Amino acid sequence: MIETPICQMLGIKYPVFQGGMAWIADGRLAAAVSNGGGLGIIAAGNAPADYVRAEIRTARSLTDKPFGVNIKLMSPYADDVAQVAAEGGVAVFTTGAGKPSKYMDAWKNAGIKVIPVVASVAMAKLMTRLGASALIAEGGESGGHVGELTTMVLVPLVVDATDLPVIAAGGIADGRGVAAAFMLGAVGVQMGTRFLSAEECSISDVYKEKIIKAGDLCTMVTGKKLGHPVRSLRTNFAREYAKAEFGGMPDEELEALGVGSLRKAVKDGDLQNGCFLAGQIAAMVNHIQPAAEIVKEVIEGAEPILRGAMKWVK
Repeated sequence: MIETPICQMLGIKYPVFQGGMAWIADGRLAAAVSNGGGLGIIAAGNAPADYVRAEIRTARSLTDKPFGVNIKLMSPYADDVAQVAAEGGVAVFTTGAGKPSKYMDAWKNAGIKVIPVVASVAMAKLMTRLGASALIAEGGESGGHVGELTTMVLVPLVVDATDLPVIAAGGIADGRGVAAAFMLGAVGVQMGTRFLSAEECSISDVYKEKIIKAGDLCTMVTGKKLGHPVRSLRTNFAREYAKAEFGGMPDEELEALGVGSLRKAVKDGDLQNGCFLAGQIAAMVNHIQPAAEIVKEVIEGAEPILRGAMKWVK
């Protein structure tokens, strides 16, 4: 069995995190992943504190295992969400879309493990100085907001830049990806797109079908002009957004064009107006299965690969 320092730190069986996907990663999915031995994560996104409170209650009703909350620091509700999650006894916070600097002391004093998502060495060093418990190094292959560096490049750079445990994210869908992450120096992995196919994932049937049928060139990145690029499936919405982005549409109108588009994909399966976030590994996701089965499958798939790695060493 694969066990790493992150398992001991967080009290989980397997070093597998479920990504904090806005409007997708709810209490039911988080609980299913945690029951399977990984770390389930509830995504706050831009939702108000009452939504997060309700999802924490749902997760607690379904599991007695550790789970976390992902706090989107750009959200107008970030302050309230942070307080609600801490009051709810959540032991692990992951963060994204900003710097958690102003919260770090309070969270650490409350005994909360803070694990920021980083996309650069500079951010990794800053989070280390601020006292993060671990780091999630997320490459640009991932779905949602992405950075410039690929996972293959970013993970070893971050590992070399910090003494904290590093979790690899972006482009990981099976045992081969997990094994590769360990070879790069990571002590765990985070997967988002792979869990879109989980039975407990509440996205629309249209969304799931598009993930299952995705091909190798299924995603594209938009939003670079605005300074926050996003990877999603190549849908009518994504193509039209790209045309507007490079066709001279003012930034304010571009921002407005994207408002609510993720929710339209998640809840309504709206192919015309919805933004279907997904990583490049969507092409490797080909069937629906329980979240616990996904966790076990990727770990069991990594074990023989890691054991067999020595066959190349003479």
